Amino acid sequence: MPENPEIWKAVAMADHFEKIQKLPEPVVGCPNFRRVPGYKVYLCGQPTIAGFEACLEKVCGTIYPKDGKIIWFNLRQEPSVYINGEPLCARPPNKIGEYAELGNVSREKLKEDEAEFVRVCEGRMKETAGKLKAVDVNKAEKEIEVKSIVTLHDVIEGVKEKFPGLVHMRIPICNSASPLESDFDTIVQTLVGTAINTPIILNDQVGLSRATTASVAACLFKEFQISASFEGLVETVPGMNLDLLKMDRYTMDVNKDALFRGEFEVIKDLVAALPDGVASKRECDKVIDKNGPAKSGGTGIKQLRENIAESKLSYEIMDDAAQVFLKSKIMDNIHKYFFLIAFTAYIREAAEVAKSAGTDEEKAKNGLTGGKISTPADQLKLTKSFVQYMEEHAGLRNIVEEGKGKLQWERDIPAEALANLESLAATDFKANLGKIIHDIYQTAHTMFSDMPQGDH
Repeated sequence: MPENPEIWKAVAMADHFEKIQKLPEPVVGCPNFRRVPGYKVYLCGQPTIAGFEACLEKVCGTIYPKDGKIIWFNLRQEPSVYINGEPLCARPPNKIGEYAELGNVSREKLKEDEAEFVRVCEGRMKETAGKLKAVDVNKAEKEIEVKSIVTLHDVIEGVKEKFPGLVHMRIPICNSASPLESDFDTIVQTLVGTAINTPIILNDQVGLSRATTASVAACLFKEFQISASFEGLVETVPGMNLDLLKMDRYTMDVNKDALFRGEFEVIKDLVAALPDGVASKRECDKVIDKNGPAKSGGTGIKQLRENIAESKLSYEIMDDAAQVFLKSKIMDNIHKYFFLIAFTAYIREAAEVAKSAGTDEEKAKNGLTGGKISTPADQLKLTKSFVQYMEEHAGLRNIVEEGKGKLQWERDIPAEALANLESLAATDFKANLGKIIHDIYQTAHTMFSDMPQGDH
């Protein structure tokens, strides 16, 4: 470890806060727990020690075996420790709050920093008679009388005693921008070999952006399993309407604003560049909607696509300093949406390969009438990684970097309204001042009538 590492300067911040629960029907100790409709995929915030068991009991119910395989993805960038059974994280002193971007963090460094942060906390406690100073997301300080302190790794090892099939995978990803291409591959590699009914759980601090982003990727992998394993089999059933199985027939409400439908210029360029672009966007949009809130057909909190449009509307009424921050966030979120669609295209291609191509041994073992293959979900393999797919389509990286900022950042005043104001000002500014002010307000009201009411 380097001399005076950053982890020594870290502040202990409590993960949970007063209004962390944003959904109905809370699970005690496991904030914002929910299931994605149509998938055995679950999301939540960082659980307490008791919350882990409560979550897993809920996931298994009375049907799924407690010793069966369960995949749990933790998407957080912060080292996590548990004090008296409650989760706290190590944050840089200038990154206290509900969300934080911590840069390029590796899984290995997280595990190392967690063990070191426990030692740091124990050292601080010696100076304060077994008490530890911590803060909440609002920077309010508190002092905790510490009865126990353990790393997240040790908590998981304890949970595995009751749920021995649990696989806990750390993939630290950004809050706003896309996961790395290799992060998508880690998700896929972890899920290869799982059955169609294997539960997948994903968490970040609250159960918002990071968990939702990775959940979309996990649901798309489930779609890969369904398509590759079952569609070919179903095609052998006489009279079956195969269109009912196709995810790419999804359509959004045409009355929605184009930005809420994700029709950004860079996304149009992506759709045009992909061999299966239109269908890939449709499938991705359906999964995003299922992961979103009730208004888009989901059970969640974050709408990854529509949130971009909502942020764009908010951008237009903010001051210059706030606009700089929000513009960067909007571009990051477009970058994420772009990569989710590209990942969908990769998954769709992999499913077609799995159904139509294979070794002679695979064809003999899982071949169907008509030449297609129906490989059991837990035996499916992908012939290439997402990184390799992006290398084959390297132009996509240039498209997103050059195009994610191609938005009309300022609204144009309607030509007729502008001409009217210019005329009033030119004829007799002083006499027309009241009319000018009235017409400015009227024009602004018309221009921004699409904005939702309330705070922004």
